Parts: sequence; C-alpha cells; structure tokens
Amino acid sequence: MVLNNMKLNRREKYSVYAAAVIICIFVLIKFIVFPVIDKRERVTRAIQVKTKILEEMIVLKSKYDAISYRADLSKSRFAKREKNFTLFSLIDSLAGKAAIKDNIVYMKPSTSVAKNSNYKISSVEIKVQDITLNELISYLYMVETTDNNVLINRLSISKAGGREDLINAVLKVETIEI
Repeated sequence: MVLNNMKLNRREKYSVYAAAVIICIFVLIKFIVFPVIDKRERVTRAIQVKTKILEEMIVLKSKYDAISYRADLSKSRFAKREKNFTLFSLIDSLAGKAAIKDNIVYMKPSTSVAKNSNYKISSVEIKVQDITLNELISYLYMVETTDNNVLINRLSISKAGGREDLINAVLKVETIEI
C-alpha cells in the first residue's frame, strides 16, 4: 500500500488508518444510511396520507351509495304513481279515509319551481279545525307513508276554542311533479 512506502511511524500510520475508517463510516452514513432512513420516512408519510385519502373515499362512497339508493327508491315510487296523479286529489282522498274531510276549512294548492332545478314542486296548504290529536296523527301518518313521495313541509297546531281535547292545524304538504 501507499502507507508502507511512506516513512511514517507506527502511531502516524494508525492515525491515518483511523482517519480513513472515519471517512469511510461518514461516507457510508451520509450516502447510504441517511437516504434509506429518509426514504423510509417518506414512504411512511405517503402511506399515512394515502390511508387518510382512502378512508375519506370510503366515507364518500358510502354517502354516494346511500344517495343512489334513495334516488332509485324515489324513481321507483315516481314510476308507481298513477298517470293523472295530483297532490290535491291525494290529500283530499286521505282526508276522507282519516274521517277529517268535514273539518277541512280550506285547501290551497300551489306550484313552484325548485331553486337550481327544473323540477316543479306541487304543494297544498290545508287548514283543519276541531279535530282530535289522534285524528291528526292518523292523517299525518297516512300522508307520510304514501308511496307517492309526499312529505309534510310545515305543521302548525293550536288549541281549538270549544273543547279542550280538540285542536286546529294548518299543514303544508309537498311533492315533486314529473
């Protein structure tokens, strides 16, 4: 080797060997160990980020599936509607079934276009007087459970002036027209 040809005493030779070993260790650590550790940390961070993104995607997928299911259910309900379906006639016939038709003060139908949509919303405002709470509950149940995508948008209940067990109610029922 080069050190054998040089005239160095034994102590200097060990110092040079030690320096060479230290430089080799430094190069090994600097260019091999640290890059491996850094790469491992980057991969770990990337996995954590990808895992979080995957979890968000799973949540979004479940929301999408729920919305898609409800849309399909609504489509099937709309398909089952009679051709000449009107909200007014449905509300009127359900009032007859619930035996509150004679207590209806007024029924006001209206139609509007939904915001940011091409769908028409058909609504009927109904005022009933002097009915029992059980009669109202029965009527509300019939309206909400019909297969015609009908919902109660607003309900206002007040005590009737005559007897204590009678009430007055104003409700607004809505559906989407196709």
